[in-house]
Amino acid sequence: MALQYELPPHIQANVRAALDEDICPLSPTLSREREREAENRDAATSNLDLTAQLIPPQQVGHATVITRQDAVLCGTQWFDGCFKTLDPDCTINWFVQDGDTAKASRKLCEIRGNARTMLSAERAALNFLQTLSATATLTRRYVEAVAGTRAKIMDTRKTLPGLRMAQKYAVKTGGGHNQRIGLFDGILIKENHIMAAGGVRPVLAEAFRIAPKGTTIQIEVENREQLREALDAGAKLILLDNFDLDGMRAAIAFTAGRAELEASGGITLETVRAIAETGVDRISIGGLTKDIQAVDLSMRFD
Repeated sequence: MALQYELPPHIQANVRAALDEDICPLSPTLSREREREAENRDAATSNLDLTAQLIPPQQVGHATVITRQDAVLCGTQWFDGCFKTLDPDCTINWFVQDGDTAKASRKLCEIRGNARTMLSAERAALNFLQTLSATATLTRRYVEAVAGTRAKIMDTRKTLPGLRMAQKYAVKTGGGHNQRIGLFDGILIKENHIMAAGGVRPVLAEAFRIAPKGTTIQIEVENREQLREALDAGAKLILLDNFDLDGMRAAIAFTAGRAELEASGGITLETVRAIAETGVDRISIGGLTKDIQAVDLSMRFD
């Protein structure tokens, strides 16, 4: 079965992977025998969702999705993709959009389509919506916590496997900012890079030499001496790894605007405001994408 609903490539890949986990005929590894079996069934049964086959094949379903807690909504394209991939004629009416704050018990959307395919798509669709909404919601909390300061809330590469682009979209939806997407589009020089290259100066010199035009080059420093070396070597974006508040203030005074400074390491909602008030330009938080608790959503048929 080919995907029939037009989606951006990365969303299509996410949706296909999610449906593959539940519905065998979407998988290219399915045996020929089972492929033929699926092809001989009507559209409403060909997904081999055994439980959904308890429902009459042409029955129309209508369902609503609500949130059981306050949340910033995110992931509607992934949600729509799961349903429309299985039933292109399915209709979804949204009452809130990505980036909107929905209060507990708020109706998020209504869905109408073939009842069997709705039931087959339900879990994958809700998984995307509750996970991406969790990232957007947590990001919004951090953004609100530093409101009025100069600090930007940044994400990291500590994302759930396979959901890098999706979670980075969720961070932006929550009001945060994206760092590099992967190892291919930015340079972040960490402790091991510095050690392997022979020091701060040589590793930065090599980074400036090899980096394509427009590539972000950032170096992580662990103390005042490394900060001095990085500044003297021309670094313009420096990550202060696990500096305490006094250390951050001293680093900002010493840097005197020669580079952007980013705080990182063990930052929580309880500590982020004080960190922002030191005057750092950026605060990166891996927990936005790795330490999330899915938003509690519910889908109910009429």
